[in-house]
Amino acid sequence: MTILRSLTSLILKKITKSDKGILIYGARQVGKTTLVSDIVRQSKLKTLSVNADQSKYLDIFSSRDLYKIKNFVAGYELLFIDEAQRIPEIGINLKIILDNLKPLKIIVTGSSSLDIASKVSEPLTGRVWTYKLYPISFFELTKIKSAFELDDSLEERLLFGSYPEILSLNGDRIKTEYLQTLSDSYLYKDLLELGGLRNSAKIRDLLKLIAFQIGNEVSLTELGSSLGMGKDTVSRYIDYLEKSFIIFRLKGFSRNLRKEVSKMDKVYFHDLGVRNILIDNLKPLKERNDAGQLWENFLITERLKYLSYTQKYGSIYFWRVYTGAELDLVEEKDGKLYGYELKFGKKSAKPPFGWKKTYPQALFSVINKENYLKFITGK
Repeated sequence: MTILRSLTSLILKKITKSDKGILIYGARQVGKTTLVSDIVRQSKLKTLSVNADQSKYLDIFSSRDLYKIKNFVAGYELLFIDEAQRIPEIGINLKIILDNLKPLKIIVTGSSSLDIASKVSEPLTGRVWTYKLYPISFFELTKIKSAFELDDSLEERLLFGSYPEILSLNGDRIKTEYLQTLSDSYLYKDLLELGGLRNSAKIRDLLKLIAFQIGNEVSLTELGSSLGMGKDTVSRYIDYLEKSFIIFRLKGFSRNLRKEVSKMDKVYFHDLGVRNILIDNLKPLKERNDAGQLWENFLITERLKYLSYTQKYGSIYFWRVYTGAELDLVEEKDGKLYGYELKFGKKSAKPPFGWKKTYPQALFSVINKENYLKFITGK
């Protein structure tokens, strides 16, 4: 199945019109290399492709030696560095290239935020465009599938997730095998090699605990107590897991009102297939007691992808007060507030009284099986 990624056209425009470099972040196996290969093909630029997993390139691109780098890239119009987080001091070396080797174009991918290995944010400030590539989104699938086909595939996405290879596999058994391999071989690679984390069992145990708590506020103290780890260690592990694009956090929305909960975050998975394989549960929805949690995680993740790919910038939160009233998702953009209740099935709901009273100008919507496609695809 050929799926045109939403970032393709965005990055091609930047490559054509801008002298800045391109940074593409995303988990391993989400299709970064395939995306860039498509961009290279369409751009028709003479390209030097470097896989930083191969040690032979490490010396050149960590050298800070302009002469050495210049000789290596001579004659090329585009430099593509794949899995750049493996190169020591990649940030300062990219700065040297961008400042001294114009008009050479640069595309760099990383399967974890590159500051795990090197502080790139400071040396590259103002010199790069940054994008995130996620597992396949429903928004991208609208280009090749009808609304009926998307809705018909919903349960499969809730169970097996949306990694590109999953969409090309047939049969539950082989999909399960793929997810198991993904979980065992790729998820923790950068954490262990670059983050300095040695205990993969603890990371997996932490992820399992988080997997059972999606949709709930997560207490670092309680997680630490369950794992025999300190609160600060748990916080550090979660930070690394987030930088490796396995999970992401939602903070509580608050205008500093004492009754609003804002100290603890909710944690969601970028891909539900990864979540489900971690807890060894790929049963059909009718046999599960967590369908509502899967639905909430799915909608928030797909909404995040949609907002990112359409460049509709804003901030997302959840909202809750100590009396128990809550909203699953709050978006703040262009000075406006939007509250959403995410209901599995065709259920409806009214806005919480506290929300309506505190934020009378805010909009409110229920997202359910009848209208979810418009919410995550715009169609």
